[in-house]
Amino acid sequence: MSEEVKTIGVLTSGGDAPGMNAATRAVVRAGIAAGLQVKGIKRGYAGLLNEEIVEMDSRSVAEIIERGGTILYTARCAEFMTEEGQKRGAEICRKHGIDGLVVIGGDGSFRGAGKLAELGINTIGIPGTIDLDIACTDYTIGFDTAINTAVEAIDRIRDTSTSHERVSIIEVMGRHAGYIALWCGIANGAENILIPETYDYDEQKIIEQIIRLRRSGKTHHIIVNAEGVGHTMEMAARIEAATGIETRATILGYMQRGGSPTCKDRVYASIMGAKAVHLLKEGKTKRVVAHQGGEFVDYDIAEALAMTKEIPPDFQTVSQELLRV
Repeated sequence: MSEEVKTIGVLTSGGDAPGMNAATRAVVRAGIAAGLQVKGIKRGYAGLLNEEIVEMDSRSVAEIIERGGTILYTARCAEFMTEEGQKRGAEICRKHGIDGLVVIGGDGSFRGAGKLAELGINTIGIPGTIDLDIACTDYTIGFDTAINTAVEAIDRIRDTSTSHERVSIIEVMGRHAGYIALWCGIANGAENILIPETYDYDEQKIIEQIIRLRRSGKTHHIIVNAEGVGHTMEMAARIEAATGIETRATILGYMQRGGSPTCKDRVYASIMGAKAVHLLKEGKTKRVVAHQGGEFVDYDIAEALAMTKEIPPDFQTVSQELLRV
């Protein structure tokens, strides 16, 4: 058991995700309810090293649960990846009386949290990433909002694609994981879903499919492409040249990160934030809050980082059978 925690800090790190504010709010208010002092650390680990640390109370997090982004801001920090930077971060925590830290972010953020835990700072991670690519959890903060944002955008693109009898390739975020593309492709009824985990890069097969479907009377074609596959603009040009059919590329980009979080992202983020505080209050450290099998649980950070994640078989089956045309 770690020593009793009296002051906790909270930071957001890595890419922003809708629902981070809800998690921050929960950490602050659950911490205060538990009799703890709470401090906010701005701009992630970079802000920690720069001592951008502020006192927080219940009013500090008023009226933020509905806001996208993160009021604490976020930044990348190469210095914190070094042993020297990590040691300095732990020293700064001690200087400001922070003996418990909640880190909201992805795998890279958790690695930093694990290092701080090894240096004596009680640390809990909360999965905040729109990519759903953290293996220990079925849910990550921001994913639900991101896919709903993308689904709505693709529905709109389908309307104009149908009107103009086009092929439309829509690129969604997901550099190393294709979950956003997979969910959107199924939800939008796309004719093709291209994700880094399964795409065989046989573009000729897609071209032949488009030609076959056009001959059978289908007047439009939607391809959802993950960022990790990429080359959307070039792909559109090649498909148009090969088929003679007008082909447009749309890259949704950072619009998927923004916007008011969905109800699910607000509620789950709130529960995760409160659970992180409860774990610290219990003397736990070096843990990651997760959602598995319908329950909120926690894992050792090292164990969580060692886990691997694959596309569920049911999703692969559905993406192949329902989209086969």
